[in-house]
Amino acid sequence: MIFNPAIPYNELPPLPPKAEIETKGVLKKVVAAGRALAELKGLGATIPNQSILVNSLVLQEAKASSEIENIITTNDALFKAFTASSTRIDPATKEVLRYREALWKGYSELKRSGLITTSLFVRLVQIIKEESAGIRVSPGTVVQNTRTGAILYTPPTGESVIREKLRNLEEYIRAEDFMDPLIKLAVIHYQFEAIHPFPDGNGRTGRILNSLFLVSRELLDLPVLYLSRYIIDRKGEYYRLLQGVTTKGEWERWILYMLDAVQTTATATRHKIISIRNLLDQTLNTARSKLPARIYSKELIELLFQQPYTKVQLVVDAGIAERKTAAVYLKELEHAGILRSKKVGKELLFLNVKLFQLLSQ
Repeated sequence: MIFNPAIPYNELPPLPPKAEIETKGVLKKVVAAGRALAELKGLGATIPNQSILVNSLVLQEAKASSEIENIITTNDALFKAFTASSTRIDPATKEVLRYREALWKGYSELKRSGLITTSLFVRLVQIIKEESAGIRVSPGTVVQNTRTGAILYTPPTGESVIREKLRNLEEYIRAEDFMDPLIKLAVIHYQFEAIHPFPDGNGRTGRILNSLFLVSRELLDLPVLYLSRYIIDRKGEYYRLLQGVTTKGEWERWILYMLDAVQTTATATRHKIISIRNLLDQTLNTARSKLPARIYSKELIELLFQQPYTKVQLVVDAGIAERKTAAVYLKELEHAGILRSKKVGKELLFLNVKLFQLLSQ
């Protein structure tokens, strides 16, 4: 049957694909991608406080994943909004923060139940979109060329059809087969995007699914591998290869793209973690040399790396000092050149300048 992009793709084939996808080129690339991912997992375990990675890297992924959907904010606006108590946050930044919340919710649910399900997909998209909508029930959803308006793809329509395809996807995710999980990751990502189960938020939900699947297969301990920056840099190719699977069954090119995304991103993330760890050590040494012993503590410096901005209340909540003493500590860190204060509304925030610069690269 000739594929017609204007007709709902209710004939989307179930998984597993019938095509031969474990080609020689794919298997060779799997080795390199798996090695890079294993090195990232091993390095993550060397960070003394895992929240240092989760908060900083998750926010960067939230920003990049939302940027793919043309939801744009700045690093400064995002990091300030994450720390400040003010409710005066622009809509784009709020949506990015909801993505972070959804990712963390998905990770928590996965650790509790061990399952990736349609119900979890629905909870994620409801957090992302801050609404109660679920599986698409009305026709009319299409994927269009943003420049010309041409219809590129019409996903399956009908709630029962969509749920059946999601049930098949769940079974494929859970299946104990001999398929390399990184190849399965590529297949799962294509299938979720092709099903397109929600009126909006499919791309971001699908990218959260990538991270959760890697954690579920114990390829990562924490959801710290994010492919969004790779996709942004190669956005045209991403959509072209997705369409190639749909229209021509070109699985190999798509899988190679995703494997390269894993390898490239894992390597870049490992380098960023090394840089964060080195900066943490340098900051510890600077604090040791410039601050009085009564102020300096390893716990305090690590707190400054959990997110670029901190404030007195966070020091208090961490049990490091009482409010008045915490304020003195942060001011001394500013005098030492480690922090820089900024007034946000009625709050005084303190920016870890070098961490901010590192994360913004």
